[in-house]
Amino acid sequence: MSASLRLETLSPGAAPLAALDALLAAAEHTDGQPAFNDQTRLETRAGTNHVVLGFEGDRLVAAAAVADDTLELVVAPDARRRGLGEQLADHVLTSRTGPLLVRVLEPFVGALPAPTLAWAHGDHPAARRLAARHGFEPVRRLLQLRMPLGGEVDAEVGADAKATASTTGVSISTFRPGLDDAAWVALNARVFAGHPEQGKLTESDLHARMAEPWFDPDDFLVARGDDGAMIGYNWLKVEQPEADGSRIGEIYVIGVDSAHSGQGLGRALMVRGLNRLKERGCTTAALYVEEDNGPAVPLYRSLGFTDHTVDVQYAKKS
Repeated sequence: MSASLRLETLSPGAAPLAALDALLAAAEHTDGQPAFNDQTRLETRAGTNHVVLGFEGDRLVAAAAVADDTLELVVAPDARRRGLGEQLADHVLTSRTGPLLVRVLEPFVGALPAPTLAWAHGDHPAARRLAARHGFEPVRRLLQLRMPLGGEVDAEVGADAKATASTTGVSISTFRPGLDDAAWVALNARVFAGHPEQGKLTESDLHARMAEPWFDPDDFLVARGDDGAMIGYNWLKVEQPEADGSRIGEIYVIGVDSAHSGQGLGRALMVRGLNRLKERGCTTAALYVEEDNGPAVPLYRSLGFTDHTVDVQYAKKS
């Protein structure tokens, strides 16, 4: 067991943000995926979630973030297997947590509960042990699928007889910042009405993502009906090239209005998106999908996507 961590709560705009970014980058380089999801990163920069930092001396070696009752945790790759994750999890799961505003009001509303949900990005044995120790059990599995990008993707790959029949009268163009914002948020909310995270995105959340360095409106494909209304979309996220020249392009989020589902529009948007990623120099396409998403998983596999890794959400046993 290592020496005890020195724990600090991150204040909005505080200097340790740069150190936290470096810690997250190191973990992502080792693990092949981010330890905090995009929403958590954006909320951390805005100071609207609760972040606890763990230091050994002056070095940041661990961090935990809590928002909307959900915990994410990261430990520096070269500081693992020394009990640091256990120390940090023990603290967060037994102490005050929550958004800054709520913590300010805590003396008036009573003690805040510990988070009852947690994400493990990658089905790591250490995460399983931590979850079991604190009485958490797996409740969701989020697959990350990948496929190599070679030549042009053919719309008929893996298609059935009706794969492209519905695209008559549908145009696919790009997102228009300032004009399409409200329409996209409304459509996204309808498409993901039952999704605990994606369906809650607001225009503020959209704008925060549009302010990110990776955002390019030409990578945000929008399907419109013959009346010009938005009926589907495929938002792409293109990462910076790796040192070896490889480049990952992500199907960030894709959705089709229920009135147009089952007619091949989702496949058409996927094909257009994959070819766009190829044009952008991406060598690999990636996407995340709920394991139990019956319509989507077979579509992605028919296009050539295969399993890469899995994120597991844990919930506190009742």
